[in-house]
Amino acid sequence: MKRFAGLGGSAFRVWWLASAVALAVFSLTRGALLAHSVTISQQPLDAMLAALLIGFLRDLPAAAFVASPWLLFELSAGARWRQRLRQPLFFVYLFTLLFVAVSEGVFWDEFSVRFNFIAVDYLVFTSEVIGNIKESYPVGKIIGTLLALTALFAAVLRRHLRQAAAAEGARRQQWAWALGLLVVVWVGAYKLAPPEFSGNTYANELADNGWRSFIWAARQNKLDYRQFYATRPDAEVMADLQRLSGHGTVSASQLALQKVSGKVQKQPNVVVVMMESMSAEYMQSFGNKDGLTPNLDRLAAEGMLFTHLYAAGTRTVRGLEALSAALPPLPGKAVVRWPNVSHLNTLGSTLAAHGWSPHFLYGGYGMFDNMNGYFAAQGYQVTDRTGMQDGLVEFENVWGVADEHLFDQVLVEIDRDAAAGRPFFGHVMTASNHIPFTYPDGRIDIPSPGKRPGAVKYSDYAIGRFIDMAKKKPWFDNTIFLFVADHCAFSSGKTKIPVHRYHIPAIVYAPGIVSPRRVDTLSSQIDLAPTLLAMLGLETDDHFVGRDILTMAPEEGRALLSTYQNLGYLKGDTMTVLQPKRKIETFRISRDGKEAQPMPTDPKLAEEAIAYFQGAALLMEQHGGDGHQVLAARRQ
Repeated sequence: MKRFAGLGGSAFRVWWLASAVALAVFSLTRGALLAHSVTISQQPLDAMLAALLIGFLRDLPAAAFVASPWLLFELSAGARWRQRLRQPLFFVYLFTLLFVAVSEGVFWDEFSVRFNFIAVDYLVFTSEVIGNIKESYPVGKIIGTLLALTALFAAVLRRHLRQAAAAEGARRQQWAWALGLLVVVWVGAYKLAPPEFSGNTYANELADNGWRSFIWAARQNKLDYRQFYATRPDAEVMADLQRLSGHGTVSASQLALQKVSGKVQKQPNVVVVMMESMSAEYMQSFGNKDGLTPNLDRLAAEGMLFTHLYAAGTRTVRGLEALSAALPPLPGKAVVRWPNVSHLNTLGSTLAAHGWSPHFLYGGYGMFDNMNGYFAAQGYQVTDRTGMQDGLVEFENVWGVADEHLFDQVLVEIDRDAAAGRPFFGHVMTASNHIPFTYPDGRIDIPSPGKRPGAVKYSDYAIGRFIDMAKKKPWFDNTIFLFVADHCAFSSGKTKIPVHRYHIPAIVYAPGIVSPRRVDTLSSQIDLAPTLLAMLGLETDDHFVGRDILTMAPEEGRALLSTYQNLGYLKGDTMTVLQPKRKIETFRISRDGKEAQPMPTDPKLAEEAIAYFQGAALLMEQHGGDGHQVLAARRQ
């Protein structure tokens, strides 16, 4: 027994206590998330119960890992410093555990998952995120309550901490055991993968540990496709990708650009408005009865409405990537977030080669998510909230200027290019339909802050105002507008990739150029750039992975969807999902997109899915060479 004496020393006793406290907080957190899943998300309780036991077992190494700094402190600090700092540090430790627990609750309420790569990204952009939290939640009251609870728990545990620290033990023996156990705990916590014991994603997430999932996300923020996903021979993949992208077979668009006079007098302006979180379900055109989007519904009736178009992901950068570069979503970070990506084949670079002046305009701070860096590196003229014309902005919140002011800046830029005789191309990213959901007073009948319904209705108001003002401009009759969402407002669901959470509106509006029409072909965000080029008569300059929706046969329709790790290929009602560990699963998707029944994998659909996603990875690997070899990952 003498050889184990070190394990009973003060350092280990304090570590055991700190680990037990962490384990208790983890269990309480899981209980709260379980209650939220059952009451708010309407998940069946019996499907969730197994997550409690599995989660508790996974919490054990995580708790020991989180508490391990106490072991190092007790062994390395001198007796005097230990006595002075132990209680204050324990107070900080307790507060940190409680603060992270509350943060997990907030994150779960928005995303219905444990911490993932979004949480990692948010730590980089602290000013926007902290400001967003301040405007959305009663931070002062929450912090005050946590401090009070911390003080209470610290008082209750004070005697236990003192007793643990008073235990005797040879420090040399404690150090020997500490180093060995720390290696085991740290490796165990570091290597522990996400749980996948259930077909219900809520249960899998509930069984996870937030501290572990955060570390995992930090490690997996960018995944190597070849290492983690199913692959095929590169030559076969690229041949299939070229075929699936329609290259060599694309004919002229069925919708020729024709003005009322029968000819286009000059190159039309192109304005792409990417609407923050504008789910299709908010529009009356898709069955909504709340009257939130009268202007978008009017534009949909007077323009070309794509009724079955799906977002590539659940974050703004995914939408920007899909529409600018027409790239299938790769696991981990979107290409917009990659460092040092320049001269990528984009819609802006293609149009610039034909005389258009490409712009990117954003209502927030463009350093967020590397938007400014990405678009500037691709040759766009970038304008964010810091570059708006003086006196133009009258209302803003932490997330960005009011959409109406952003559109005013767009009008300024188009006027400037029109005066110089240059056709304008603008990729515009709005910001108002986002927490904290505040907007100028007196615009709509829902007072600010109006939660999500108010933000949606205000965003729609700003679009209607923008079009009304644009109609008074001499360049309006020669301008094509595309209104499309970046992603849906919510991303949670019962399935691995909840299809109904990816359904977004896309409207091409250009009276006198584009006739009213509904396009029902299943399609993806990555198809919009090729479709616009075909409408402009530039099919031969289309080197994108996406396809012209207007020439795509209905039976060829498909959509590419993703979470941060799962890659989905939707064709008809069949969803093929590529997952890490080279796993492939297939599901039959219900008509409303909310349910998914497992089914045998169709080898042909699996091959097509791999062709799209492995092909995109190959194109980005080749970035830096002659990307025009096969579809163009790069434009020289």
